[in-house]
Amino acid sequence: MILVADSGSSKTDWLLHIPDQQPVAFKTAGLNPYFLGEKEIAKIIADQAPAMLAYGDAIEEIYFFGAGCSSPDRHEIVSNAISQHFPKAYVCVDSDLLGCAYATCGHEKGICCVMGTGSNISFFDGEEIFEGQHGLGYVLGDEGSGTWFGKTLITDFLYGRMPAEINSKFERAYHLNKDIVIKNVYQKPNGNTYLASFSKFVSEIKATVYGQEILERGLLEFIQTNIKSYPEYHKYKCHFVGSIAFFFKDELAELCHSQGVKTGKIIKQPINDLMAFILKRNEG
Repeated sequence: MILVADSGSSKTDWLLHIPDQQPVAFKTAGLNPYFLGEKEIAKIIADQAPAMLAYGDAIEEIYFFGAGCSSPDRHEIVSNAISQHFPKAYVCVDSDLLGCAYATCGHEKGICCVMGTGSNISFFDGEEIFEGQHGLGYVLGDEGSGTWFGKTLITDFLYGRMPAEINSKFERAYHLNKDIVIKNVYQKPNGNTYLASFSKFVSEIKATVYGQEILERGLLEFIQTNIKSYPEYHKYKCHFVGSIAFFFKDELAELCHSQGVKTGKIIKQPINDLMAFILKRNEG
């Protein structure tokens, strides 16, 4: 049996391949080693995916692709946590960007973008990813991500910059004030996912002038800051993975076209394509 995981900061999709059977899917919270330690990750897996643990020793290989897994020490945190539950399995941990590349590019060259809770980008040469200077996180970067949109909405609300009707709608939906926001962003863990939780409001106001302005500003900021930082971006297809890219794919594709960016795949969750790639690679 082979277990594959795609993890962002908000959630992790797990898919178990069982020979001659339909794959089995599981979900847990996001397992980002920048925000969680080994014990915390192991506990989340135990608490949220007991049915997955029931397969125990039958799982021989585990491939985990996650946000925050961009260095050997972060790989080790996740690998050690997983190995606590699957001590007999071979465990491979790598970045979500590599998973994005496998799911969208396969073995072809291309630019791979993650636009979910956070955002990131890399160039894939058909074998390896090159991350460049991006991936600065939700305080310094994450352009066009759920966190970016949530932060923009909250600051506009608190500063009184929202149009009156939209301001009232936002207030009714979330019942926020400055103290609540400060406590959740600065004093509680996972401030990024808290901010990203407000991004769904963009869908509700997308038809308004204000909604369109925010949406275009966030998506353009991602394109200009990230994609256009590659001098030869126009030569390759640019693929997107993540909820923000998927739910606003029409607007994203239109803006990419206007900026001379070739749009490739736009998928919400790469887990199925990722599993297909792993299985095909292992067969070869």
